[in-house]
Amino acid sequence: MPAELAEWSPTLKADGNELEYVFDSNLEKTGVPSLLRKLSDLGIAFKDLHTSQSSLEDIFVSLVHRDKTGAAA
Repeated sequence: MPAELAEWSPTLKADGNELEYVFDSNLEKTGVPSLLRKLSDLGIAFKDLHTSQSSLEDIFVSLVHRDKTGAAA
C-alpha cells in the first residue's frame, strides 16, 4: 500500500487486486473524490468502482462483535 494513501486508511482485498475504502456517506466530505484524484496522481489505474451501503443487520452484527471482543470488527 503506498504511504500516500494512508490518509484514507484503505485495505487491500482479493489478493491485492481490490482496494477497500470505508466511509460515512452522511458526512459532507466523504473523501472519495480526493482518494480517486490521489490514485490518478500516483498512476494507479482501476477499471471498476463499486459502492455499497451497510444494512442495519450489518451494523448490528458489527456492534455486537465489537462489544464481545472489545475491538472493531
